[in-house]
Amino acid sequence: MASSAVGYAGFIAAAAIIGLLAAEITGRDLLAGLPSAAGTLGTAAAASPLALRAKRLGRRRALTLGYLIAIGGSALAIVAGQLQMFWLLIVAMAGYGVANASNLQSRFAAADLADDEKRARSIAMVVWVGTIGAVLGPVAAPWANRVGVSLGMEQWVSPIFLSIVGFAMAAAITSRFLRPDPLQVAGGVDPGTPFENPLRGLRRSWAAIWATPLARLAVGAMAVSQMAMVAVMTMTPLHMRDHDHADLSTLVIAAHVLGMYGLAPLIGRWADRFGRVRMLTVGAGILAMGTVIAVVAGYVPGLVFAGLFLLGIGWSFALIAGSALLTESLAIEERPGAQGLADVAMSVLGATAAFSSGFVKEMVGYHWLANFATAAAILILFTARAVGRRRPRVAV
Repeated sequence: MASSAVGYAGFIAAAAIIGLLAAEITGRDLLAGLPSAAGTLGTAAAASPLALRAKRLGRRRALTLGYLIAIGGSALAIVAGQLQMFWLLIVAMAGYGVANASNLQSRFAAADLADDEKRARSIAMVVWVGTIGAVLGPVAAPWANRVGVSLGMEQWVSPIFLSIVGFAMAAAITSRFLRPDPLQVAGGVDPGTPFENPLRGLRRSWAAIWATPLARLAVGAMAVSQMAMVAVMTMTPLHMRDHDHADLSTLVIAAHVLGMYGLAPLIGRWADRFGRVRMLTVGAGILAMGTVIAVVAGYVPGLVFAGLFLLGIGWSFALIAGSALLTESLAIEERPGAQGLADVAMSVLGATAAFSSGFVKEMVGYHWLANFATAAAILILFTARAVGRRRPRVAV
């Protein structure tokens, strides 16, 4: 769990400022979402190969490899920022995004050995430990930026050094302490698993998910929540900068991240007690509340804080309840591939949201981003309610 804390710290430290760095390089908000989109595409591209590596060699080796790749991507991003080369920044962020594939798949390491009645709580504890680093990352970013600028670095480049430190610590902790390997103990490791075209593996995993309505709901809820969250979060710092609150933007992201991870133990307990589907419904309602507040907030910083905090809580409900529901809906041999596909779906929709957010903000305004996110949350809510009505009243 310690690896999750430093891994998330490294990831969020750069995520909190990358839109500002992109706008600084290009001079426009229109393209500011592209580096974030590249990062999420990097997460998507790595999710399935890391899941296959976990199935062949165990969680430990798969997670460690993801962090090591991200160190290289982060170093390249520093070079791109110093040279003010936007295209190189986009390439670098794809490598940086691989860290989030490891961050996301670490929650399934907790689920590998958990009993059904405690699975959501086990996932939630990994998510919650990430709070420490995920809040410290954006809080430390302005300080790192001031130090870097004082040393002659370009604006918003030096916080990326925090990412390198976080990813290096996560790789070291995972490699040294994730023993025995949880997936191996659970019987999910098969060294004889053949290498195959990733697309073929994704198709097989999708067939397993599609055949199970609860698994479909779990993947859909996680992916759509990710899309809604990323769309609003990516442009919020720029929205605040437009109204002379740029200095508060990293604190707003910190509040948002606190919502994403801080209540995880309670959410996990509720998901185990009241059922996964019911908590997906509750989470969708909270997500919608957060996006509505972001719309009506105008330029009041306090309301932006509240909206982004609720947005994070709604996302947390979807991640924890959805992860538990997906894991227990499938057989052990199907889980690594399906879990990788779920992360691919989350990352692709997140990348789409990050890519389009700058265009939407510049063309029709930040409030329309929040409106689209509200519609996505309502879609999850009604889908979960429909599935819940078709199921018996048990804790699923």
